[in-house]
Amino acid sequence: MTKTMIRPITPNDYAQWLPLWEGYNTFYKRTIPLDVTQTSWNRFLNPQEPMFALVAEKEGQILGLVHYLFHRNTAMVEDVCYLQDLFTVESARGQGVGRALIEAVYLRAKEAGSSRVYWQTHETNVVAKKLYDKIADYSGFVVYRKQI
Repeated sequence: MTKTMIRPITPNDYAQWLPLWEGYNTFYKRTIPLDVTQTSWNRFLNPQEPMFALVAEKEGQILGLVHYLFHRNTAMVEDVCYLQDLFTVESARGQGVGRALIEAVYLRAKEAGSSRVYWQTHETNVVAKKLYDKIADYSGFVVYRKQI
């Protein structure tokens, strides 16, 4: 039995990454223009950018993705890590892939000197929330936003 490997994306991953990215966006009922997708992809591959992407791979198949970035915070000196996107193929759910991706972000945040990883999910994402409740603390914050 081959173990799932968590690793940074490479340029060769695009063909397998894209359907997962589209699945994530479909789940959240949003449409991302192709130029935004391409810009994000290029940022993940650019070592000068603070945006990163990891994938979960097993036997040559990408089963999941996670995107994260670092940013300043007014409540602490060190940067914090925002886990922005997390998605796994349906067949991999419940097998520890999502947990492994989150824990890989925890490790990279610690290595970068960050003391906090945080993320958001929709209140209706009950399956994911079951995992999140086991591996992180619910902050109780509500998110507001306005398109401008």
